[in-house]
Amino acid sequence: MLIMGIDPGIAILGYGFIEYKGNSFKAIDYGAVTTQAGTPMSQRLSTIHNQLTELIEKYKPDAFAAEELFFNKNIKTALTVAHARGVAIVVASNMGLPIYEYTPLQVKQAVAGYGRADKKQMQQMVKVLLGLKEVPKPDDVADALAVAICHGQSSNFAHLFKL
Repeated sequence: MLIMGIDPGIAILGYGFIEYKGNSFKAIDYGAVTTQAGTPMSQRLSTIHNQLTELIEKYKPDAFAAEELFFNKNIKTALTVAHARGVAIVVASNMGLPIYEYTPLQVKQAVAGYGRADKKQMQQMVKVLLGLKEVPKPDDVADALAVAICHGQSSNFAHLFKL
């Protein structure tokens, strides 16, 4: 199964494609869609739309996994990230992908085995599980790969999380 995971963001949207076969993972591609501050929101969302469309057309994943938003302080940041997340979900939906979403707690539990794992622990586990030489950068990319791993780990139960 080829899984696309995303960590939504307006300035940096991390993505990762992993292959999950048997009980092992292999990184296929990962990176970030970036947009510049000061650019009109409509253009930033269009950039995200276009780049995600190209990536999905190129890799043709079997599943799309996104992290749920969790913000408790800055509502303005939450809204802009929600816009980017919404565009990503619409792209995946329009391309016929099944969409799954996971809370940060679920991702940490699936990847590190501990729901309160810190960012450094998560990054190291992503590196180990995917057999990478170094931790993917920026953090958003490692987070997107973690979401994809979470979906792979949860695939026997994925119907419970389908959006």
